[in-house]
Amino acid sequence: MKKALLILNCILLSVGYSSGPLLLRLYFIHGGNRLWLTTFLQTVGFLLTLFPLIITFFQRRKTQFSTGLFLIKPRLFISAAAIGLLAGLDNYLYSYGSARLPVSTSSLIVATQLVFTAGFAFLLVKQKFTAYSINSIVLLTVGAAALAMGSSSDRPEGVSKREYMLGFLLTLLATGLCGFMLPLVELSYKKAKQEMSYTVAVEFQMVMGLFATVLCTVGMLINNDFQVIPREAGDFDLGKAKYYVVLVSMAIIFQISFLGSIGVIFGASSLLSAIIIAVTLPVTEILAVIFFDEKFQAKKGVSLALSLWGFVSYFYGEIKQNQNNNHTDSQRELSLPAANPSTPTGVNV
Repeated sequence: MKKALLILNCILLSVGYSSGPLLLRLYFIHGGNRLWLTTFLQTVGFLLTLFPLIITFFQRRKTQFSTGLFLIKPRLFISAAAIGLLAGLDNYLYSYGSARLPVSTSSLIVATQLVFTAGFAFLLVKQKFTAYSINSIVLLTVGAAALAMGSSSDRPEGVSKREYMLGFLLTLLATGLCGFMLPLVELSYKKAKQEMSYTVAVEFQMVMGLFATVLCTVGMLINNDFQVIPREAGDFDLGKAKYYVVLVSMAIIFQISFLGSIGVIFGASSLLSAIIIAVTLPVTEILAVIFFDEKFQAKKGVSLALSLWGFVSYFYGEIKQNQNNNHTDSQRELSLPAANPSTPTGVNV
């Protein structure tokens, strides 16, 4: 059941991180220009987590005489709130970069998140690296470097050189901050001082989304974004109806990605979450070629091959590690001394 849940969250994370940047860029390409609005949409989808939490609440009521609506305790709640505020800031930086950079360049920068996550995971949660996980990190990093060699430095129309460079730097900063937050979530789980379950992990995500949304709402109020939405919808290149479809889709997709990330960290580690995000990079590149008519260069194909190789390497290493652990456990059981035959039946040794 735990493996099935992990696979499901890996799929959610992959779908969210491969399609979210495309929706965000689609909004900016066709006339959208509200940074706090797009930041708000990346977090407001936390409301969707209420549905599974309500279902699990009624399931608990069937087996427990008395149970609270939420299981998360104050210590973990405070951690989620603090990380949620960081997430709101991180999403704003990413929105600014997405408004100024093409998808290929933005995705390239996001690929460096794996290096940040690996470093912070080693410092914060003492992540142990195997030869396979190190090989995976190297392959994914080289894949990103190969993509960098083939990326175009052309700026989007209407974007000045200063705006382009600022977008590049802020996207890099957002990537580093995200690489810090993933191990921070894992550390919060370890220091929670309460039994961790998937329900608690979803509640953690809900609190993060709540506080991130509060921060974004304040930004929207200061920037008068709520008043501008109807006018921007009327001026949207694809029409008013599709404008709102893009906004709603953005909220759902980004929530799917965040929920998947939290689930992968709960079921495995923050490092695996970062590896899956890195693997989605070439997928996003291919989708950008299809939907935005970006050129698919040979180096992008090399990046895709290296990323898939790194992904397979990581999981092969995990399988080998589990097999070794099972073999070690079996050896220990065989080496245990046999029970004393004279011990009376029913008496515990």
